[in-house]
Amino acid sequence: MITLALSKGRIFDETLPLLAAAGIETLDNPDTSRKLILSTSRRDLRLLIVRAADVPTYVQYGASELGVAGKDVLLEHGGEGLYQPLDLGIASCRMMVAVPEGFDYAGAVRQGARLRVATKYMQTAREHFAAKGVHVDLIRLYGSMELAPLVGLADAIVDLVSSGDTLRANRLRAVEEIRPISARLIVNQAALKLKRDAIQPLLDQFTKAAATHA
Repeated sequence: MITLALSKGRIFDETLPLLAAAGIETLDNPDTSRKLILSTSRRDLRLLIVRAADVPTYVQYGASELGVAGKDVLLEHGGEGLYQPLDLGIASCRMMVAVPEGFDYAGAVRQGARLRVATKYMQTAREHFAAKGVHVDLIRLYGSMELAPLVGLADAIVDLVSSGDTLRANRLRAVEEIRPISARLIVNQAALKLKRDAIQPLLDQFTKAAATHA
């Protein structure tokens, strides 16, 4: 049995067409079922439904041979024990620095100001600002990031941006792109060696399906 770890939401929704293109369908309706382990039309493949941030951990420790995780999650996790063979090209967005309208971000950086930055992507933000030589105090938040500058908690935020509508609605603007983000297929390194005959065909099917949907 091969297990594929997924998180509900955009990644799950955009992975389903790739599974369908590979001839794989879920037997349980993910929208109505409360099951966390879903059967598929392939007797040797099941889906494991976990939180997005937990997908790399389940794969790293072998509880799931495969997973689909955003690059943002993988950067925070570190990727230990994981093979990342394929960019699926789904759940695409950008990791950005955003500030309130009217805030002179370039000037603050140029003058060497110490910025307070709210984010849940602590590792990514730390590495980004360190590479620029910008001094920051990082404030960990888990949601409603846009609120932090509005109430004076932070000067800037680091977060994922798709359309930018949420930023504009809260009078924020993106000032710097850290990196593009999309979802990757990840594989437990040990499982790939021990179960290659079962896993490799799945990797090939995902590769073909991702190319078709590109």
